Amino acid sequence: MSDISVVIPTFNRLWSLPDAVQSCRSSACRVETIVVDDGSTDGTWEWLQTQNDVVAIRTDNWGKDWAVVSAMARARGEYVRFLDSDDWLNPKANDEQLELARQAAADVVVAGYEDYEEATGERTTHAWVDSDDFIAQQLGEGWSSHYSAFLFRREFIRDIPHRQEFALRDDRMFVIEVALRKPRLAIYREPAFVHRHHASGRLQKTSGLQRSLAHWTYISIYRKALGMLAASGELTARRKQAAIDHLWPLARNLAKTHPHEARDVVDWIFQLNPQFDPPIRRSLGLAYKVLGFTATERLLRFREALRPAATGRQGR
Repeated sequence: MSDISVVIPTFNRLWSLPDAVQSCRSSACRVETIVVDDGSTDGTWEWLQTQNDVVAIRTDNWGKDWAVVSAMARARGEYVRFLDSDDWLNPKANDEQLELARQAAADVVVAGYEDYEEATGERTTHAWVDSDDFIAQQLGEGWSSHYSAFLFRREFIRDIPHRQEFALRDDRMFVIEVALRKPRLAIYREPAFVHRHHASGRLQKTSGLQRSLAHWTYISIYRKALGMLAASGELTARRKQAAIDHLWPLARNLAKTHPHEARDVVDWIFQLNPQFDPPIRRSLGLAYKVLGFTATERLLRFREALRPAATGRQGR
């Protein structure tokens, strides 16, 4: 049995995967690095065959969530962490988070992380922010960090999968489900991993139809999570507000392409809190009241569409 299993799903990331794998190699604790090559065509599988300390799994490009499920079926670590193949762990994170986990008998060791801008080399640290309601925090109250910075006790998360129905945001649903189980937490005060921002595609970077789907996926996650909290009698006003703080901008963004669906979300927001005061300028709030959400959002989109034409005429 290993101390930590690090799960790395990957697809055509041979340019970054070696750094991710190298960062998992620990000086003290026993680390099982599991890389799931989800049908890469760039030589990833061949490279993995040269890594004697890596558990390599090959899948048929069914996506990240299925890749993670495949890895978890093989994992033998007391604790587990999840790492994207274009990010990397900070050198002491595995050893020091494991030590904290065992000292506190923790189900989850939370931490902050660093952002790295590949184009400029700039690094920004996002320290962990304490909260007395982990559920509210993960629903959107303040800043909730990134789940690759967390160390999870494997037995605690054993039956929480990365769910296919939330594929674009499966990690967010996963962490919320973890929070709903009220884990014993320990806090690691150093940044645990480095989140690389680069020009290549990432699941977090979406546009067009995929962006609308990502917004809708987030909304579906909140419907599921708040429904679970309501069923257990734990949907407090604070947790409702945490969700609303995230749902409102999602509804505004969704309204650009799907105004009727966005209106349904706004209606739900007011069901959660009839006294909700939208964080918008007064004139826009009045338009919502007089014209309705859908009509107002359509007018806003129409006005935005006219701006480029007006700018072009001024430039001539």
